[in-house]
Amino acid sequence: MGKVWFQLSVSLDGYSAGPQRSEENPIGVDGMKLFDWLFALEAWHRLSGLEGGEINPSTAVFEEAQSSYGAVVMGRNMFGGGPGPWRQDPSWNGWWGDEPPYHTPVFVLTHHARKPLRMKGGTTFFFVTDGIESALEQAKQAAAHENVLIGGGPSVVQQSLAAGLVDDFQLHVVPVLLGRGERLLEGVGTQELEQVEVIPAPGVTHITYRIVGRPR
Repeated sequence: MGKVWFQLSVSLDGYSAGPQRSEENPIGVDGMKLFDWLFALEAWHRLSGLEGGEINPSTAVFEEAQSSYGAVVMGRNMFGGGPGPWRQDPSWNGWWGDEPPYHTPVFVLTHHARKPLRMKGGTTFFFVTDGIESALEQAKQAAAHENVLIGGGPSVVQQSLAAGLVDDFQLHVVPVLLGRGERLLEGVGTQELEQVEVIPAPGVTHITYRIVGRPR
């Protein structure tokens, strides 16, 4: 059985998204600063069909994260399309174009039912309306013996941590102070962590934690 984990960029003051998130600005005001380290990588350029880019210690971190899961769980905001019932014309098929980068089953936590959405490249989005436990259980079954990645955003991570359903996680800590927005580690209870690895890289520090005590 694989593990349940997540990896997200956070500011030095603990925000994983800026304020005023919208369809036009999904990471919020100044939120894209959290991904400057990623967008500079040659591995990201290659994935995006671009040339150039840097090779540095973040390269191995990014490549491992891209290959170490068999299913994904994400929230409605990360899939996008705005709050409320799903719009029909045109339908919302996610932020990633016709061929999303996941290539696995993706379980979207939402309050509004929708039929599965099959995309090019092997990604199928399933829409789960009965809570985080159900979403993660379905993802585990789909992943078989591989890992389940919690893709985000903050609310889904918080629900998963509070329920004691996460095994370990990796924070990409970016030296920027957003000052406001959506904090990542709020409302998750008291938990004991073991620091497993620290990888410094240009514009970011990658820190991996294992959860050794369940929330209380």
